[in-house]
Amino acid sequence: MIITDTHTHLYSEAFDEDRDQMMQRALDAGVTRFFVPAIDSTYTEGMLALEKDYPNNVFLMTGLHPTHVKDNYNQELEHVVDMLDKHKFYAIGEIGIDLYWDKSTLSIQQDAFRQQIQLAKQHELPIVIHCRDAFDEVFEILEEEKGDNLYGIFHCFTGSLEQAKQAISYNMKLGIGGVATFKNGKIDQFLNQIDLKHIVLETDAPYLAPTPYRGKRNESSYITKVLEKLSDIYQVSEEKIAEITTENSKDVFGI
Repeated sequence: MIITDTHTHLYSEAFDEDRDQMMQRALDAGVTRFFVPAIDSTYTEGMLALEKDYPNNVFLMTGLHPTHVKDNYNQELEHVVDMLDKHKFYAIGEIGIDLYWDKSTLSIQQDAFRQQIQLAKQHELPIVIHCRDAFDEVFEILEEEKGDNLYGIFHCFTGSLEQAKQAISYNMKLGIGGVATFKNGKIDQFLNQIDLKHIVLETDAPYLAPTPYRGKRNESSYITKVLEKLSDIYQVSEEKIAEITTENSKDVFGI
């Protein structure tokens, strides 16, 4: 059984003390494909080192996270452009809009999101979207940019059934992680109305650990708890969920 974690911050400081052991636990659990999103330029060196250590398992993205869109965001976007010229990446992400922490940066977040969508189109890459308290704002830009050359993953999807269908209409897979296991997560109530062909698995480690680890540091091996939950929701085997979601990840990332 091959399991794909489509969104995991393996370079996070949260893993500095036991990164190799954490990776081995994931590999032992059957997680052999790790797609690693960017945050900003300060993490680039750590991401490249991780890829060098696990060349057959770790696949990198590049991009500027919306919560890190500050006054210097154009300089950060220049770094993204520079990295795209120098290195192989599998997506532009994670990018998007986050109005949970700071609503005052909405206009520059929108600009950074648009610019990075354009970069993805130029490089024929998928996008990986971060959306928090900003479905309307994200959908507005996706509506402007929609087309066959816009596709990717709506990371950590936490919206309604209607919003799920809207995201899918923009050629987005839904990234499903620990939230699906939460008692108040809500998405478990309608996920079985979404065809599995639109779903990919993720952890967002070290964040959003699934039940029974909620509130603790998340890690990629815990994706098996998400797999168990989706097997229950869809009433198909864990092996089938892993197979379909891995194939879906290949459709997005091309590998």
